[in-house]
This record gives sequence, C-alpha cells and structure tokens, in this order.
Amino acid sequence: MLVVDERRRMPGRGAWLHPDLHCLELAVRRRAFPRALRHAGPLAGEVLAAAVARHAGHDQQ
Repeated sequence: MLVVDERRRMPGRGAWLHPDLHCLELAVRRRAFPRALRHAGPLAGEVLAAAVARHAGHDQQ
C-alpha cells in the first residue's frame, strides 16, 4: 500500500511525485511506483490518489 508522507519524516524508501493528477496517472500507467520502491507486484494507491486530488484542489482555489 502506498502512503503519503506529507511531513517527509517516515523512514524507508520513498518516491517523489508532483501533486498533480496527470503525474499520478502517468506514474501508475508506467508502473513507476513498484519500480521506484523495489516492490514486486501491484501497489494499492487509493490513499495516494485521494491525497493528490486533495492537494490539487487546494492549488486551484
């Protein structure tokens, strides 16, 4: 499962992503998260998608 570390304090590997829904869609389509995190298989990204959508909504206001 992908988790958003908004405070940038969690230990372990991470992957950077622009807070833009287009960038998220592109990363998912290219299977960038499993590759960046060295994880075999799919990763659940619902929490990440909600956080990006929330952040994108703040930018538009």
